[in-house]
Amino acid sequence: MVEILEVRGGHRLEGVVPISGAKNAATKMLLASLLTTDTCTLENVPAIQDLVYTEHICEALGVHIEHQEAGRVLVNAANLHTCEIPLEIGQSNRLGIMAMGPLLHRFGEAHVPQLGGCRIGRRPVNFHVDGLIALGAQIEYDDGIYRARADRLHGAHLDLPYPSVMTTENLVMTATLAQGTTVIENAACEPEVLSLFEMLRQMGARIEVHEPRTVVVHGVERLHGVTFGTIPDRNEVVALAVAAAITGGDVTLTGARPADVSTFLDAMDRMGVHYELVPDGIRFCGNQPPYRMISQEIDTHPGFMTDWQSPLVALLTQSQGIGTIHETVYEDRLHYTAELNRMGANIRLSTDCLGDLPCRFKGEGYHHSAVITGPTPLYGAHVTMPDLRAGCTLVLAALCAEDVTHIEGLEHLDRGFERLDDKLRNLGASIRRLDTAQHIVTAIQQTVPVPG
Repeated sequence: MVEILEVRGGHRLEGVVPISGAKNAATKMLLASLLTTDTCTLENVPAIQDLVYTEHICEALGVHIEHQEAGRVLVNAANLHTCEIPLEIGQSNRLGIMAMGPLLHRFGEAHVPQLGGCRIGRRPVNFHVDGLIALGAQIEYDDGIYRARADRLHGAHLDLPYPSVMTTENLVMTATLAQGTTVIENAACEPEVLSLFEMLRQMGARIEVHEPRTVVVHGVERLHGVTFGTIPDRNEVVALAVAAAITGGDVTLTGARPADVSTFLDAMDRMGVHYELVPDGIRFCGNQPPYRMISQEIDTHPGFMTDWQSPLVALLTQSQGIGTIHETVYEDRLHYTAELNRMGANIRLSTDCLGDLPCRFKGEGYHHSAVITGPTPLYGAHVTMPDLRAGCTLVLAALCAEDVTHIEGLEHLDRGFERLDDKLRNLGASIRRLDTAQHIVTAIQQTVPVPG
């Protein structure tokens, strides 16, 4: 049965909420466990659908996974029995490509399907393929499958055309067991990336990070097991911070690490959103929309993260003046604004680069900039989540909208957030899940006049 999220806006959020482990860290940690035959113990692992998809990939290869209490997961890849990820499993998300290096080390061969994932723009697999070829792999693409072979992978000097997070993580994982030294220029340096490096180091890898974006990996003969914790999810921090601000609430986010969201906090300072750094977290309090309008450019870390762009836009609809967004990471990440406009927002998309950052999309005709005019009252509507981060944004907008909003596409939300609706409900939001039959009955009840 398809589920619909029903949100009744106008409730001020208040309370304390713990931040879950990061999706973008835990899934990669699971795949890094393929590099050893020892058991890896992963802690603070979030209960999200993307982790389930990643576990399906690993289990199809022969990995044994055991869930224990409090987000503790034991992973043992000693008995891998195949180098082939099944097509229907591999296309559930984009992470199958990160199994290619470990499989090449274990089998000398890897078969990985064409990737799936959110529709937010081009996410070229050629960065991965070109890097793996430079490390000694032979790769062919045939009928939806990437087929790779290698007798022994070796070090190489790589200069990435863009600081791609997954490409950096994939190539560093692969280089840990390659013969010789690998140097990766223009590498990504996000907190989740550095956390993965630390896990690999504790497994015995030799990884150096040099400013500004150079990673040096000296290959070793083997890696061993590790016990390693997942860092807090900075995307959840931003989502709940915006939820607090957009409702004029008082919410403390325990476990949030200010350094991981420093550019977001800078934006909040410019908007006049008040927050306090407290022991083991951040408190958002003493706020009431409308806020000061700002313009924001979206860039790779340490810039303003692309995953934070849509929550920020929701908050900008409740700000005074005219602001702009310049998205330089994904060319198609603003399409969700049509749903916000249906709720009453005033957002206009542009193909121009409305900012000063160098942009790959200049002159390409992509609607990668937005002009937001506010504040505008938002109203309940029936909207659909187009992807994970935009789906969360529709929930945030619904929290301050008049009347009731019904949101479809909850599978996107569940991919990356651990019980987000439960957390919001515990803070005072009026939010519940309905199956489609319940939704139809509710709609009829709301339209049939009461006798007398």
